[in-house]
Order: sequence, then structure tokens, then C-alpha cells
Amino acid sequence: MTNKVESRNILVALAWPYANGSLHLGHTASFIGSDVLARYHRLKGDLVLFVSGSDCYGTPVVLEAMAQNTSPSSIAEKYHAEFCSTFDALSFSFDWYTKTTVPEHHAVVQHVFSQLRDKKYVYSKVGKALYSPALQRFLPDRFVEGGCPHCGFDDARGDQCDQCGKLIDSLDLHNPRIHKKVFQTDSDADRSLEVRDSEHFYLSLSAFQHDLEKWVASVGDSWRPNAFRFTEGFLAQGLQDRAISRDTDWGVPIPVSGYDDKRLYVWFEAVLGYLSSSQHYMKNRGTPDDWKQWWENPDAVHYYVHGKDNVPFHSIILPATLMGAGGYHLPDMIFSSEYLSLEGEQFSTSRSHAVWVPDFLAHFDSELLRYFMVMHGPETSDVDFRWVDFGTLVNGELIGTFGNLVHRVFTFVRSNFPDGISFDSNNLDTTSKHLLHVAENVFQKIGVCIEHGRFRQGFREILAVAEQLNRFVHTREPWKHLDDTVRVHTDLSVLLHVIHALSLTIQPFLPKTSEKIQVSLGASSPILSASDSSFQRSVWCCPPVPKSFTVATAEPLFVKIDDSVIAEQEGRL
Repeated sequence: MTNKVESRNILVALAWPYANGSLHLGHTASFIGSDVLARYHRLKGDLVLFVSGSDCYGTPVVLEAMAQNTSPSSIAEKYHAEFCSTFDALSFSFDWYTKTTVPEHHAVVQHVFSQLRDKKYVYSKVGKALYSPALQRFLPDRFVEGGCPHCGFDDARGDQCDQCGKLIDSLDLHNPRIHKKVFQTDSDADRSLEVRDSEHFYLSLSAFQHDLEKWVASVGDSWRPNAFRFTEGFLAQGLQDRAISRDTDWGVPIPVSGYDDKRLYVWFEAVLGYLSSSQHYMKNRGTPDDWKQWWENPDAVHYYVHGKDNVPFHSIILPATLMGAGGYHLPDMIFSSEYLSLEGEQFSTSRSHAVWVPDFLAHFDSELLRYFMVMHGPETSDVDFRWVDFGTLVNGELIGTFGNLVHRVFTFVRSNFPDGISFDSNNLDTTSKHLLHVAENVFQKIGVCIEHGRFRQGFREILAVAEQLNRFVHTREPWKHLDDTVRVHTDLSVLLHVIHALSLTIQPFLPKTSEKIQVSLGASSPILSASDSSFQRSVWCCPPVPKSFTVATAEPLFVKIDDSVIAEQEGRL
């Protein structure tokens, strides 16, 4: 069924992961929603631009290079390649996944910097900075650690505290010292720092205090509550101008002569990656001006998807930068997930207390991870990932409620009616009509959930319909009525039609599962591979019931997870 709809320009912007190590489950917990959004809006016929990339600059990459005795560029390239492979394995449908080291990104960042500088929103001044006598150099924030001035956490980074999430000026740290990865020494004196004068460029955040307050007050419930509360609190403290350059040779060069030993700071340039990647994609398509349909169009809709530690960069830094440059569309929806812990403890790269996504995918179907993070991830509250819960919920909820239903119905139809079954609407009773009505209405329910970032509730709607179908099978017992052709054909037609409808609704969440179901039903649909923004045919609606059904294959959708597999994964920790 083809619907002619009024398409919208939808930007889905996923936070750029640091290219300093493999992705772990904590990343996927906040990332999955972005692909759900992109796939759903394509199914609606909207013009989707889904972008992200690897954040290759910043001191985390430099620190990892130091630890591995190699160059930052080699580390960045290694993990960028791995990220591309990992996202592909997770079925992410990016229109453009790039990296911050490409010339196109440099050009956009430098252009925006120059715009802000011309308008006096960026200025240079001599300020205080932390200097290492032992290393004889000024240190960028991430080379520094110390006590958080807000919560007292002793190992806070020089730009943001991992404990409370608040942004920090490294000069405000209690007992600031060189990060242990930067300078291996047993002497506290060698790690000590001095405050000296250093010239840097500053972004005049204070100039945007009023405009940001007015803008944030207008967003209503289009942001997740954690993003809104954090931003309100941040603004209530009063915005302070922040340095956007650092003493390093790894980053986007400053387009001003005399600053060859400094680079633009990663928190300023990385968030402009959404703009640069949009322009880069359109340039690559041969339509270099089309990015304006998303970025200079007031009717466009922008989604920003990330973890809650990234909130201030998307709710304060990016909008202030875009306001200052002028003419750019500001964020509409901010979906910031809470934290995911692992077996009662925080994910820790240094202690290898993590489940790396490439390792996970070597043992499990990627669809299981997508399901689990949608249904049981930290969407609105912190969540602890436990292997035993993963096995129990996959087996009981995903397979028990949905997977077994589909396999049971397909196997029965294929075994007893290999040539197909016919449907006659005149034979429908009240219960059957109700099920068909449910299938028609569930699309709108799920769509509302997805557009508001309530991905878990959207998937629950699918499972709720599956539960109704399970009750229908249990009550009708088609295997007992094979001699009543009219009855059994009607009942099975209802089951197959609603299953087909669910295969469409589940596509944003579990695209491979959706494809399996449609292939079994002999369906040929562009949604199986559609990831291009030119795809504008709306299929986000319940199709009409066909006059006949044939089940081509009846393979299980998922494989049950054995207890021994869970025990093995627990042992790996």
C-alpha cells in the first residue's frame, strides 16, 4: 500500500564516539535509538539525513597513543575502521559516517570559527593555564586530573567530571596533577603543576545567556527530562566564557597566523561535525547545496542522540555556536540516555571491566543486543547490565513472546498448507475483526512513541500485540480444525496478516528480523534495504489484507541462549 505523504527533512545526529578504544555495551545503550529514529522516519516517507563519525581528536586519543607507543593518527584510524565495521554489524543505516580528520570537517570548523571571530563571539586573551615544569609545556585539560570542585571526586578529568557529569575548568580542580598516563613517575613532585599565563581563544558563552534561556524554555517535553534539568541548572549558574583552543599539535588547526602550536579544542570542533558531515555527504552526492534543506530550513526536525554526559555540549555549546554563526537550525529533540553499569560496577577500560561490542557480536546475534538495549537499556534511568538477565529476558520475552509465535504459525501453515491459504473477509468474527483493528492502530501508537524518544514503550506495543496473537492461537487451536477449511483459513489469514504488520513495525528496532519475516511471507519491499534519503514512499501503515497467503520458509527467528553460554560470558569478566 502506497501513501502519498508530506515529507519532512529529518536530521538524526548521533554523538561521535572517541576513536581511542573499542565500543562497549555502554555506548550501544545510548546509540541504538538513533537508528530506530532514522529507520522509522524513512518508513514514513520523510527525507532523512542520519550522520555521525569518529571523534579522532582530543587527548583521549593522544593518551591511548602514548600507552601503545604509537601516533595519535594510527590509533584514530585503527578504531575508526573498527567503528565502521561494528556499526555495520549492528545494522546502523547511516547516510554518512565520517571522521573529524577529513579536510571537509576542518574547513567547516574553521569557517564557523572565523564567523564567530568576525562577530566578536570568539576572542583571544591571555589567561591562566596549567604548566608542567617536568614536561616544560602547558597541558590540555585531558592531560590533567584532580579533585572535582563540584562533587569532590578525586580523579576528575580536567574538562568534565565522570562522577557528576559537570563541566570543569582545569584551574578549578583540587590538587591538579599530570594524568598518570601522560607521565609515568612515582614522584608526586614530578606530576605537580604550576599556574602560568598563556594566550588562548575563548567562546563568549556569556553573550548567549539570555537567548539560550529563552530557547530552552521553549522546548517543552521535546527533550528527555535529564537533558532539560541539567541544562536549566547549568544556565542558572550563569554561563562563563570558555577557552576553545589548547596547547597541542593534534586537532583542527586554528585559522589565524601565529598559533601553530595550538589547536581548536575538541569540545568546540567535534559538535560541528553534524554540520560538516551533512555538507560532506551532499558534496559527495553531487548536490553540494542540498545540506541547506536540513540546516537552513525552519521546518526541519533535528534529533540529537547521546549519553547524558554529552548533554551540555548539545544543549549549550552547539546551540550557542550555531546562534553566533547565524542562520542555522537549532536542536529540536535531545534524547540523552542514562548510564549503563556492568554487573554492579561502572564500565572501566583501564580494568577491562567491560563487554566490548566486537566480542559480543562474535558470540551473539546483533538483533539480541538491539532488542535488549531498547527494552532494558538506560533510557530514563541508570541500569545495570547482568548476563543472567540478558539470557532470561531474551529467552522469555523476545523468543518466548514473539519469536516462538512467528515460528509456530509459519511452521504450521507451511506443513499443512504448502500451497497457501485464502482469505475471505465475510468469515471474520468479532475477535478476528478486533485483531485486524489492533494491527491498523498500532502503527500510530508506535510512531508517537518513537518520535518522542520512548523507544521502550514503542517496542512494548509490538509485544502486546504478539501476546494477543498468542492468546488467539491458544483459543482457536487451528490444529484441531483442519477439516473446517473456512474456519482454519480465516484464522490463519488473520494470524499471518497481523504478523506481517508487526514485521513492518519491528523494522526500526530489529531490521534483520523484519526482513526474515517478510522473506518467509514472500514479500518484496524496499524497506529491507532502504537507507537512502531519496526513499520517500510511506510504508508506515498497515497494508490491506491480501486474498491469499503463502509461507515460503519457516526458520526460527532466534536461537535460544543456553545457560552455559551465559556462564561463559560471566567467566570472561
